[in-house]
Amino acid sequence: MKIQILGAGKMGSFFADVLSFEHEVAIFDTNRERLRFTYNCIRMSQPEEIREFQPEILLNAATVKYTLDAFNAVLPYIPEQCILSDIASVKTGLKEFYEQSGRPFASTHPMFGPTFANLSNLSSENAIIISESSHLGKVFFRDLYNSLKLNIFEYSFREHDETIAYSLSIPFASTLVFASVMKHQESPGTTFRKHYEIARGLLSEDDYLLTEILFNPHTPAQLAQIRKELATLLTIIENKDSDAMKMFLKGVRKKIS
Repeated sequence: MKIQILGAGKMGSFFADVLSFEHEVAIFDTNRERLRFTYNCIRMSQPEEIREFQPEILLNAATVKYTLDAFNAVLPYIPEQCILSDIASVKTGLKEFYEQSGRPFASTHPMFGPTFANLSNLSSENAIIISESSHLGKVFFRDLYNSLKLNIFEYSFREHDETIAYSLSIPFASTLVFASVMKHQESPGTTFRKHYEIARGLLSEDDYLLTEILFNPHTPAQLAQIRKELATLLTIIENKDSDAMKMFLKGVRKKIS
């Protein structure tokens, strides 16, 4: 199958490497410097080259800020029956884009990234396939993600956004709050050190990505729950209420068991 990838960043290069073993892959990026680090695929820096390649699947791996712009820039050069696809962690505007395009599409979200994941062993990582995607698109990505040993879930666009608000917005917000009050430690403990490394990894991500995930319309309700639990914990600590603390810890352990 002929697969065109948009964006030669970390994820675009990863997918180019994975797919090039069984498919004919071309990767497009307007920044030629990024193309230096791609292998076993056709490199493109002009959209006109995509027309000559005639892809059957277009995989948009541009950063979330430019996902829609990247689609619109190359759409005139894509065959009508080419399956459009994205791997964006933020799906804002994509449902409407696909509906207006009138083309077959497959929207997925591999819920791992180069910052934290071990790309050589993804068996503990997850991927979401959007249920509104076309049948052939879903089959292609299900086969691909199965080959990577990912745990696959199928959600609607709305269910995806709700899941992301819970699984990403909560840890992102918690980490940002931790980092905002962090002070330099001469001899940090193990727990502090682990939190510190997580914070450094998170803050190495693109600001626009962090902002869009936190601006998910379902995020405020999740953060309100954090605020509620934090207020409860603060009251327990201020009152030095040992019984209440035991009950609080018991409830937390039950949730993570």
